[in-house]
Amino acid sequence: MIPPDEMAAALRNQADGLCCLEAAAELLIAQTWLDRDDFTSGFITTAPGLTDARPMAAVDWTAVISALDSGQLPCSGGEQRMLRLAASLAEGIPVDLREALTGIDRLNADLLTAAIRRASGHRR
Repeated sequence: MIPPDEMAAALRNQADGLCCLEAAAELLIAQTWLDRDDFTSGFITTAPGLTDARPMAAVDWTAVISALDSGQLPCSGGEQRMLRLAASLAEGIPVDLREALTGIDRLNADLLTAAIRRASGHRR
């Protein structure tokens, strides 16, 4: 298993310069998903970058949502909501905002607000 901090760096490398992917990566990194081997080994592919060999990591968001929908990715309601929001930012996978936003705690609301700013091109 790749250590979570190295996986986070690889996700950031892959998303670099792509605002929506950066936002999704930061939402994912802020949660506990990178600490879970079932998630990182099942839904994240890593490889060296083509131009500079920096480690890159890509999430198979379609597979993540499919696993959530079929009950194969156990998690709390809040974790599921944040994962769905990240998938929507990353790949445009539809999410019901009323369902996703209801019940998220203050920390996740702050993370989501920061992700929206990042996705729209505002770093801070």
